[in-house]
Amino acid sequence: MADPAAEEQGFQAGELCCECGQFHLLPDNHLYNFQDEVDDELICHICLQPLLQPMDTPCGHTYCFKCLENFMQEYNFCPMDRKKLSFQQCHKSSLLVRNLLDKLVVSCPFKAECQQTMQRCELEAHLQNRCPGFKKYKSELQRKKNPVSKGKEDPPVKVETNTPKDPEVPSAGSLLVAESSAAAVVSLGTAEPGLVNPAFEETEEDLPQRASLVAETSTIEIHREDPEEELGMRIVGGKDTPLGNIVVQEVLRDSLIAADGRIAPGDHILEVNGVNISSVTHCQAVSFLRHPGPVLHLMVLQEKGFSNKTAQQDSTSATNREVIHVTLVKRDRSEPLGIKLIRKTDEAGIFILDLLEGGLAAKNGKLSRNDRVLSINGQDLRQGTPETAAQIIQTSESRVNFVVLRQPGVQLLDPGEDGSTSNNSSSSSSNGGSPVHHRRRLDQNHYRRKSTYQKDLPQGYVTHEKTVAIKKEPKESLGITIGGGRDNKNKLPIYVTSVQPIGCLFRDGKIKRGDILLSINGIDLTHLNYYEAVSALKSNAASHSVVLKALEILASDSTDPSLDIKERGFSWSPLWITWLGLPSYLHCCQDIVLSKGNLESWGFSIVGGFEESKGNQPFFIKTIVPGTPAFRDRRLKCGDEIVAVNGVPAIGMSNSELIPMLKEQRNKVTLTVVSWPGSLV
Repeated sequence: MADPAAEEQGFQAGELCCECGQFHLLPDNHLYNFQDEVDDELICHICLQPLLQPMDTPCGHTYCFKCLENFMQEYNFCPMDRKKLSFQQCHKSSLLVRNLLDKLVVSCPFKAECQQTMQRCELEAHLQNRCPGFKKYKSELQRKKNPVSKGKEDPPVKVETNTPKDPEVPSAGSLLVAESSAAAVVSLGTAEPGLVNPAFEETEEDLPQRASLVAETSTIEIHREDPEEELGMRIVGGKDTPLGNIVVQEVLRDSLIAADGRIAPGDHILEVNGVNISSVTHCQAVSFLRHPGPVLHLMVLQEKGFSNKTAQQDSTSATNREVIHVTLVKRDRSEPLGIKLIRKTDEAGIFILDLLEGGLAAKNGKLSRNDRVLSINGQDLRQGTPETAAQIIQTSESRVNFVVLRQPGVQLLDPGEDGSTSNNSSSSSSNGGSPVHHRRRLDQNHYRRKSTYQKDLPQGYVTHEKTVAIKKEPKESLGITIGGGRDNKNKLPIYVTSVQPIGCLFRDGKIKRGDILLSINGIDLTHLNYYEAVSALKSNAASHSVVLKALEILASDSTDPSLDIKERGFSWSPLWITWLGLPSYLHCCQDIVLSKGNLESWGFSIVGGFEESKGNQPFFIKTIVPGTPAFRDRRLKCGDEIVAVNGVPAIGMSNSELIPMLKEQRNKVTLTVVSWPGSLV
């Protein structure tokens, strides 16, 4: 820890706090140098620091008074389990807990002049009455305030918590804060305030600019002409997984949800037809969402990105912005533009969140992310909504004329950077042709999970390897259909999708739908793509005898049998939760390298890790925030498992161990992940 006295000359934001002896913004918690590692039970799960003025919630969680107060100003649920909560329902923790916290041992922040350690509750009295370092600091401060000679005076110090620091101010003060309480700083810019451990890197310089993440809850009504038509989205999560909530992983092209356009990957589904599914199992959520009906009412929580508290609220403050006119020409009236439009809670109007690669707008190359839409086809949208913009776009015959406002320095998309062969086939939507299915890169560099990255099966899962030896007629079919293959975008092993009643395997009865096929007659099937596996099965099925090895994944909380019946509108595939029980040696990993600027967050949040009560749990991506490096990269998905960070295995780590590792990576990080397809609904 740096010496506050030595750094005072470079810190112009205000005086040292007289209670903790360190620099921090006035609304923030005090900062302390703890001598020993603090028990996880005494850590606030918002700022990830030892609790200060602990407050208990009715649902049994404890947070710092200031952390909880700030959080509850914007949200109405508990950060840990997202149960409905108001600040008035919370109360002080017991005297026993407060005494335990006050007795934590801290060291004096003035290390150069004082090496004493003491209980946290004794630090303020030590600074005021006994610390030579703090006494020296006060004397020097007094001397500067009352100089003997009336020379060239320093400019007056301004304490402004809502404006960025002067760029000429040295960074010593910010380093001091970052060293002692990086996690506390992170909490103000968290991508998912409801998560225990947001994986973000923020510095104090971010604080005045990024005060919170903007999230909105909305009710969406989906109409189906065919009551049994699938919605066309994949989901992950459930109370029986570390994710907790039900999260949209992917929206399929040309699906019902894609055509509606209001639901996007990363949205949290809170209710289905009035039924709260925020605390149900994965299988129960799938059952609710697959339930047939002409109308489906969904309540979703959607994150919009970081709010910018220093942004000018009035549109008249656009002196340094550029007004740009763009015309897009549709080939026919129904052609989508490939534009994702959003509202911001801190600024009126609508903004471009993203452009679909290969879409009409991206190919044109003149529109850019974060452009504010002023008008479309002459209709004023300065106070408009995405729905209004979508209606204008959809009713336009061919030419769509945009007038947008752009901040200086915004980079345009290169219209030729898209190497995908897919065209803009995403259906037109209520938000202007929202892209809901992103292109995945071809050079994904997948490889088998290394032995150093392997883990035990999660609690509740067992696997059963079986060998089936069959005598058969040469022309008799095996009678199975398969799915998966290492050419699949998720690099899945080969699995059985159906066992037909006409084949020899049905007669034997040991091979079941969902079994992973390991080998046939000694030929390894686990590394083959789909067509190679089909060829291997057909060629070996021509012999008089077949020896088939397969792996059955069993979960103690077995899948709801009603889910197997729902095949009229669904091609069968294992549920997302089934893949979590696949042994590590069958996993395919991918290395994803993210890069960011000094003032950016990585843009994703994580859950999971080792807990005393639950043992080792995988780390999962829970949130990817719009407009951040993780979002722009497009390869990370909600529900992905983090296997390693910069080659260091995450297995066995606790949340409090992995988060600092992510924070330490300033501009570049390599994430090793395993991705499983979400359950189709």
